[in-house]
Amino acid sequence: MLDFKKTYSLPFKYEIPHYIEHFLKQKTLFSRWIKYFKRYFFIALNGQRKLELFSILPKHKDILWINISAPSFGDSLMDLSSRVLLEGRNLDLFTTKNITDIYSNDKRFNNVYSNEEMVSRNKYDLVIIDSYSSRSIKAKYKIAPLANFVGMYGYFNGPEVNRVLFSFHQMNNLLHYFKSEKEINFSARASISIGKVDQDIINQINLPINYIAIVLGGEWEYRTYNNWDKVIKNILEKNNNLNIVLLGSENASLISKKLFAQFSSSNILNYVAKYSFNQTVQIISLSDILLCCDGGLMHAANSLNKVVIPLFARLTPEMQLTDCVNAFPLFDDFDVNNISIEDVIEKYYEATNSVDNHPQDG
Repeated sequence: MLDFKKTYSLPFKYEIPHYIEHFLKQKTLFSRWIKYFKRYFFIALNGQRKLELFSILPKHKDILWINISAPSFGDSLMDLSSRVLLEGRNLDLFTTKNITDIYSNDKRFNNVYSNEEMVSRNKYDLVIIDSYSSRSIKAKYKIAPLANFVGMYGYFNGPEVNRVLFSFHQMNNLLHYFKSEKEINFSARASISIGKVDQDIINQINLPINYIAIVLGGEWEYRTYNNWDKVIKNILEKNNNLNIVLLGSENASLISKKLFAQFSSSNILNYVAKYSFNQTVQIISLSDILLCCDGGLMHAANSLNKVVIPLFARLTPEMQLTDCVNAFPLFDDFDVNNISIEDVIEKYYEATNSVDNHPQDG
């Protein structure tokens, strides 16, 4: 039962941005204890207690990573970012069905599964589990009941953290700190691989040679910027030859159509909800600058080292970005719509100067 402190303590020896103190003030000790109690005994009841390890050893060559606690594309990209540290291992992924396509051409995952019955039994000498939720432990028990396992978040549950840095530092911890704190902090970023098929699909739409991309919409209102029309108007008034590509998912369809109609005489291209996530990332990879709110496409853009102007609310930029990304962030404590148009424009020209002075490989 001494593991209870692991629910609110970072499992590695270095500090990262976190809101642990805030979480402890918001959640009662009783509620946190009950959740820990359930997880602890669920692991024991499934015969997994003695299989837990706290390091990844050289002998662990065939590894399965179970990542089903991250429901969104962005969370998945952050939580799995440290897979790049597992060079020389045969690495497979078990995740939710909506996530599988992101990793279909991944450079580190050999196989990607969403169906427990499709995963080879008795193949793995180690399983990495995202968290010790009952869902993840149940999947581990069904797929590899006798294999040893390590936890990424483990019992740590609830507090907001910088998920990319958490992933990298915890993996470094499991690998016996073969990299220094400085090396991790200055290299940690999400990663994504775009397959040739997706690249070819985007190449066929004849995008302009130069353009900026803007991600519209959002899952949460406080992270959905409603003033992109004014930003676009301001930018086009100073450069009416600029090409702008609109991106986003279904929740941005209505606003994208309004914007496209409003600026129909300009070089506006509307690709909202027209392509898959990876294909949309390929469009971003060819852009000069991306303007967006916090979300999956932002993390994908960071993985490509694109110049990004991200808008944040509630979670500070330090909680979502790392030292090696090329971002010009803006932040408000409550809602991205409190960020002024003038501030967005100012950041845009700051980022533009960065691109002009240091052209990207793209």
